[in-house]
Amino acid sequence: MSVNYASGLSEYENKGVCGLNEIFDNEENLFKKAQQLSKWICESKHCVIYCGAGLSTAAGIPDFRGPNGVWTLEEQGKQLDSNKLQSFDRCRPTFAHRAIKAMIDNGYIKFVVSQNIDGLLLKTGIERSFISELHGNYFLDQCVRCRRRFIRNRPSPTMGLKRTGDNCPNNGCRGYLIDTILDWEQDLPDDELGIANEHSDRSDLAICLGTTLQIEPAGSLPLRVIKKPRNTTKKRKNDHIEMEEKNVEKQHKKEIGKLVIVNLQPTRFDKRASMVINHYIDRLMELVCTNLNLDVPKDDLDSDVTISKSSDLTEWTR
Repeated sequence: MSVNYASGLSEYENKGVCGLNEIFDNEENLFKKAQQLSKWICESKHCVIYCGAGLSTAAGIPDFRGPNGVWTLEEQGKQLDSNKLQSFDRCRPTFAHRAIKAMIDNGYIKFVVSQNIDGLLLKTGIERSFISELHGNYFLDQCVRCRRRFIRNRPSPTMGLKRTGDNCPNNGCRGYLIDTILDWEQDLPDDELGIANEHSDRSDLAICLGTTLQIEPAGSLPLRVIKKPRNTTKKRKNDHIEMEEKNVEKQHKKEIGKLVIVNLQPTRFDKRASMVINHYIDRLMELVCTNLNLDVPKDDLDSDVTISKSSDLTEWTR
């Protein structure tokens, strides 16, 4: 549960702004925005999704900075009602999680960058080549020796890149496994951040789902879609340095893309977004998938890679 994850983190003061009021678009505006977003998705050549804790609240996992978030209540000296919490192994992917998988399968989404550690996207059967999990995953371990990653059939007993108690199942490796869940101040894994940077640079449509974009460096990645690199050359003339800007219509041009933010609370980048949608993510994704004539499969336990009947650990390759 996110509450256990939060309590397992080291002490850290800068947790961002918590407890902002939620905002809701009315149904008419929601329909219009869903239609526009669907159009942009169809036109996009490289759509990237950025996921935050708000994506998983419908699965029974509390967020951190919402009105009833873990850190919001902590600031108020309150605790979450344990009767309303579900463990990560019991939580199931929501419609939005399954819609993301379906949109990947049908070519609408090219890549997903996630800050979530709950494993819900993994449970949809998403392939590793389509996702970068920057902060780790409770259902993924990594070998310290061969660097292979393995899907667990149970949540990790540790966090903070600690030894989980399992040895690497790769024949001849002789390494041991650690969890992949980051603590404060731990560096993001180079491979996960590198591929997230690559797809962010290529994106022409960035859709942020359920994130306040406060945690760096993940929070700034979506902005790359609206930043056009300046192609400049230094030129010496009469002992002065002049900057000559290349014509943006020429080579190395990168079109400015579109940034869409879907969140119930304001974010620091709302004014820079092409569109802001304030509504439940599941509801929005239902409308978008209807507009795209896209069938979203129901939750299927048989396709859940974290429920392995043959092995406790299954290698996850990219």
